[in-house]
Amino acid sequence: MTAARPDTLAARIDAALPQTQCRRCGYPDCQAYADAIAGGAADIDRCPPGGAEGVARLAALLGVASRPLDTSCGAEGPRRLALIDEAWCIGCTLCIEACPVDCIVGAPKHMHTVVDALCTGCELCIPACPVDCIVLEEATPGASGWAAWSPALADEARTRYARHRLRLERERRERDDRLAARAAAPQPALPAATAADERKRAVIGAALARARARRQAA
Repeated sequence: MTAARPDTLAARIDAALPQTQCRRCGYPDCQAYADAIAGGAADIDRCPPGGAEGVARLAALLGVASRPLDTSCGAEGPRRLALIDEAWCIGCTLCIEACPVDCIVGAPKHMHTVVDALCTGCELCIPACPVDCIVLEEATPGASGWAAWSPALADEARTRYARHRLRLERERRERDDRLAARAAAPQPALPAATAADERKRAVIGAALARARARRQAA
């Protein structure tokens, strides 16, 4: 588990958010949105996953009047889960990189899959997929906002997002260390790009184009 944030107004606001980390509010994550609300830089009506009840919760917390959800951020709706079409997945791993709670598993050039119980329905994997093989399906028909979510799911998503950020930071440090070590060591001259390199890039590009065309035809 991650350490609790200090009991500040921003922390209490963050605790009232659903932690889907979807960025529809215009901020990089729920914590950043909470900080902006606490600082007076953002309104309380910008969280579609929380829906009308989420706005009401924030209004009660801040002692202000509730208001309708800002539809420029999206509409309230049922919780949705990402689903990867195995027949079209090319194993590019871009969806894995985009997922804020690490709920997509797989390996390069192998089919990926979504762990349904961990998916927050953030939709960030959709634009990341170069062959459009990810779709969203409703997980809670007839229930939306907090009626389709729960404090326990929010806590789990918050914890997984914190672990995701720690993993990215660790990988960044390791990458920087490798680059620093490489820069400090004498390096042989790198060969110029060969015709084989160009052919390899062309083959990869053609494969992506064929996958997109097949998807559109289907």
